[in-house]
Amino acid sequence: MVWKCILAAVLGYLLGNIPSGVLISKGYGIADIRKHGSGNTGTTNVLRTLGWLPSVLTLVCDCLKGYVACLIGRWLGGDLGMLLGGVFAILGHDFPVFMGFKGGKGIATSLGLIIAISPWLALAALAVQVIAVALTRYMSIASLITSVAFPIVTGIICKGRENYGLFLGAACVAAALSLFGHRSNIQRLLRGEENRLDFHKISEVSKKVMEKMKRNKSK
Repeated sequence: MVWKCILAAVLGYLLGNIPSGVLISKGYGIADIRKHGSGNTGTTNVLRTLGWLPSVLTLVCDCLKGYVACLIGRWLGGDLGMLLGGVFAILGHDFPVFMGFKGGKGIATSLGLIIAISPWLALAALAVQVIAVALTRYMSIASLITSVAFPIVTGIICKGRENYGLFLGAACVAAALSLFGHRSNIQRLLRGEENRLDFHKISEVSKKVMEKMKRNKSK
C-alpha cells in the first residue's frame, strides 16, 4: 500500500510537470509564455497574452492534469492515493522540475482535485470564481476567495465521509499552495498596484491572434 501511494505521488508530480500553457502558447506562435506578461505559465497569463481560446484550452488541460492524477491515485491507493496524486500534481504544476521550478499558481490543477473530491464542489468553486471575477475584475482576488473557501466547503460537504481528515487535509494543503503562489499578487493588492482584467483588451488580443493564425494557415 505504501509503495502504491508513493507511486501515486510521483506520477501526480510528473503529470503536473506537463507545461500546458507553454505547449498551447507555442501552437499560437509564442515560443515561451514565461517571457511574456507575468512570466507565469498559467491560465491568466495566457489569457492576457493570447486571449480567450488559448486560455480556455490551458484551463482545461491544467485541470485534466489534476483530475487524471487523482484517478490514477485512486486506482493505486484509494482515497489516500487519489488525494496524494492530486496534491502532487499541483506541486508539479507550481514547481515543475523540468522547467526550473517555475510554473503556474495551481488554480486550474486544483480544480481537477476538487472535481475528483466532488463534482458539485467543483461547480460551486467555478461559480464563486466567475462571480468574483465579474464583480471585481481581479483574477487574483477571485482565486484567493476560492482558495480560502475550498477547505471550508470541503469540511462541510465531506463531513461524515470515510477518511474525512484526509479530504480536509488535502484541501488545506491545496489552499496553502494557492495562497503561497499568489503572494506577489497579495502584495500588489495591498499596495493598490494589482492589474484588473480588461475584457475589451482581451477580446482585441483574441481577435488579433485569430487573424494571425488565419494568415499563417493561408500561406
